[in-house]
Amino acid sequence: MSESIKIITTNRKARHEYHISETVEAGLVLQGTEVKALREGRANLQDAFCKVEGDEMYLLGAHISPYSHGNLNNHDPVRPRKLLLHRRELGKWKKASEQKGFTIIPLKLYFKNGIAKVEIGMARGKKLYDKRADIAERDTDRHLDRTLKQY
Repeated sequence: MSESIKIITTNRKARHEYHISETVEAGLVLQGTEVKALREGRANLQDAFCKVEGDEMYLLGAHISPYSHGNLNNHDPVRPRKLLLHRRELGKWKKASEQKGFTIIPLKLYFKNGIAKVEIGMARGKKLYDKRADIAERDTDRHLDRTLKQY
């Protein structure tokens, strides 16, 4: 059985702003109009983050635009959305997020076999010099690729 994955949106800023140490796939609890809006590709993870409250994890700050053909019962674009994780995973991520400097951020939002999933990552903020080093490394790789292409 082959898995069909359709990526809706990625948080491109996340890998620039944070060191991602670990990732996991989580399900999302959504309303009907949210699913339809996601199928249209109308989502933004730019300022989103995850928070563990009690025995549940929530996705906060993610913006899913209202469905274009919706009615009065359309969803709130930035409402908190519950994430579905196994209890063992949730406990592990809760402990890790309580450590100083760690936060949980969404990296990717996608459909896997027709079901909406979000890839979340354990992240630690980068310092300015880390960001500069990454940019310098990317530039040297780009330069190297260009010179190899010429020969």
